[in-house]
Amino acid sequence: MGEIKGVILDLDGVITDTAEFHFLSWKRMAEEEGLEFSREDNEQLRGVSRRRSLELILGDEELPEEEMERLMEKKNSYYQEKIAEMDEDDMLPGARELIEACKEAEVKLAVASSSRNARPVLEKLKITDEFAAISDGYSVKDPKPAPDLFLHTADKLGLDPRNCAVIEDAASGVDAALKAGMLVVGVGPEDRVGHADIDYEKVEDIDIEEILSAARK
Repeated sequence: MGEIKGVILDLDGVITDTAEFHFLSWKRMAEEEGLEFSREDNEQLRGVSRRRSLELILGDEELPEEEMERLMEKKNSYYQEKIAEMDEDDMLPGARELIEACKEAEVKLAVASSSRNARPVLEKLKITDEFAAISDGYSVKDPKPAPDLFLHTADKLGLDPRNCAVIEDAASGVDAALKAGMLVVGVGPEDRVGHADIDYEKVEDIDIEEILSAARK
């Protein structure tokens, strides 16, 4: 691992937490369509794309493409209703301090999220201008756990993947960043992100200097 020159943040679970919005939106859609969906089911959807989420909800059931599109758009409309009410107070504890610490360390900062709503959420939080690059669900064809989103983001930053650190709260995101050859920092319980290079329980526990020092070893 080389010197860290860029830090790539996931959005949900690192900067803000719209997991409850996603859950309520998927649940509303599922109930209206006669599908079963619980909080336990929702855990499988952490960090994965909208299409993959719907596939997991449907299980073995296969639907025509136009029906898949209808259900995804239906869920997304409910989700957008939720995020329309967000503001800068919806950042996770420690997230603003994390951004400031990255700026003080003079590393390039980026967001890489599987969500197609990443930009509207960042705008609601009023932090869009903090990032040198923003990648979202429109950026690449293959979402996490494929490494494409992180490799795309490193390219936008003009950096070698080996000079990037990723901060992720989802197992699929950790997997993607490891495949990309980046230093991976997990946020959350060990059973979810314990396979990261470094892990912290909460965002407010993250120590950028510790991460940069670990990369130099």
